[in-house]
Amino acid sequence: MAVVEGVGAGAGEHGEQGEQGEEVTLFVARRVDSGYEESFEAWARGILGAAAAHPGNLGTGLLRPAGAGDPWHLLLHFRDAEAFRAWQSSPARAACFARVDGHHVEVARRELHGMEGWFATTPTGARRTPPARWKMAVASTVAIAPLTLTVNLLLAPHLAGLPVAVRTLLLAPLISILMTYLALPAVTRLLRRWLFPA
Repeated sequence: MAVVEGVGAGAGEHGEQGEQGEEVTLFVARRVDSGYEESFEAWARGILGAAAAHPGNLGTGLLRPAGAGDPWHLLLHFRDAEAFRAWQSSPARAACFARVDGHHVEVARRELHGMEGWFATTPTGARRTPPARWKMAVASTVAIAPLTLTVNLLLAPHLAGLPVAVRTLLLAPLISILMTYLALPAVTRLLRRWLFPA
C-alpha cells in the first residue's frame, strides 16, 4: 500500500506515486483551535470546492471531529496521479493556503492509491487501514456482480437498438455511481468483520 504520513503544512506534499492510472485518495487531518471551528469549516469548504472544480477530481468530503479536540479530516479523490500532482501545484490550491488564518494546522496525511481509498473510512468517517488487496477484489466482485446483472436485465433490453459505444457510455456512469454510493458501502458493512478483523 502506498501510504504517506506527514506532520506540518508541507510534510509529505507529493508523496509516493502509485501505479500509472490508479486513482488517488488523499486524507488530510487538521487540528483546529477552539473557537475557530466555523472559520475553518468555511476555509475547508472553499478549498474542497476548488478541488472539486479541478480537472480529474472525482469527489471531496469533510469529516467533522469524532470528539472534542480531535482533528477534522478533508478527503480529496482524483482520477490518477497526474491529476493529483496538477492539483497540488495549482494556483487555486495555493490561493486557498494563502488564506490560512493560523488557527488550524495539518497534523497527518495519508495518500492511498487505487481501490484502497474506497475502503479507507468507516460509515461514520473514522479512518482505518484498508484490507488486503485480494479481499478488496472479492468485496468489489460481490458488490458489482449483482449490480451489473440487474442493470443488464432491466435497462439493457431498452437500449438494444443503440450502438455498443453509446450503451457503454450510458451504463458505465450509472453502474459507477450505484457501485460507489450503494453497492460497495452495503457490501463493506456486510463483510465488515471479514474485511477488518479485530
